[in-house]
Amino acid sequence: MSSPTSHLGATYDLTGPEALTLDEVAATIGAATGRSITYRPESLEEAYGSRASFGAPDWQVDAWVSTYTAIAAGELAGLSDAVPNIAGHPATSLADLLTVAG
Repeated sequence: MSSPTSHLGATYDLTGPEALTLDEVAATIGAATGRSITYRPESLEEAYGSRASFGAPDWQVDAWVSTYTAIAAGELAGLSDAVPNIAGHPATSLADLLTVAG
């Protein structure tokens, strides 16, 4: 294993072991919980409205919506091997995480 100082100044793209669409995330959550979970795409107006209802500051709502739109557009779908290379074990899948957490 590398020393903590060997990571100074390094930047890592940390991902899970699989790229999931929002439909696949909903199906994985549904399978883990035994509930019917579906993903429904939102327009930008709907996305801002649903997140603004939490009373968060505007900058936080912007961050939530931009993250949602990036995921929905597949912009965060890339995979990396940083987690297994740094941690020394495979990244945990969403399904496995939900099984442990449940």
